[in-house]
Amino acid sequence: MKTNTKHLITALSALTLAFAPSAAKADNTTHSGFLGLSLGYYDILDDQDGVDIRAEYRPHTDIIFKGLKPWIGLESTFKGTLWAGAGLLYELNLTPRWHIIPSFGAGLYHAGTRDLNLDNTIQFRSQIEIAHTLENDSRISLSFSHMSNAGLGNHNPGTEVLSLGWQIPINKLKP
Repeated sequence: MKTNTKHLITALSALTLAFAPSAAKADNTTHSGFLGLSLGYYDILDDQDGVDIRAEYRPHTDIIFKGLKPWIGLESTFKGTLWAGAGLLYELNLTPRWHIIPSFGAGLYHAGTRDLNLDNTIQFRSQIEIAHTLENDSRISLSFSHMSNAGLGNHNPGTEVLSLGWQIPINKLKP
């Protein structure tokens, strides 16, 4: 597992570096992407509940067509679960301030000591999110995600997370 984790970290770092320089010139927006922070309820539909925390980087770079963007993230619970992954999201702008953002990604999972065993190191995360852009270009969001091994393990218990998020434009983080 340690070798797989090193490979994932290397791949995520490469993805970040590949998209970060071109993010500012993707179009004429005022930011180069978002740093997203979320706090959620892990395994909300079952009995292994816990606090879920997440950090994501979402470059403002369209891939293939307008609105399809990459993301990378790290997710953990206070009970020791850790998931690191990357994927694609699509920003559907309902209005200039309201957005629906479905996303999908894959990553490596470690169950920790007391959390749900999802029966495979490889886990896929699908998510639907509604976000509202504030006056300072930050966003608040509510998301519902499902994580599962998609049948790669002997069984596929899956888990769901309900999260409240805050997405900060990267250029607002610079001094």
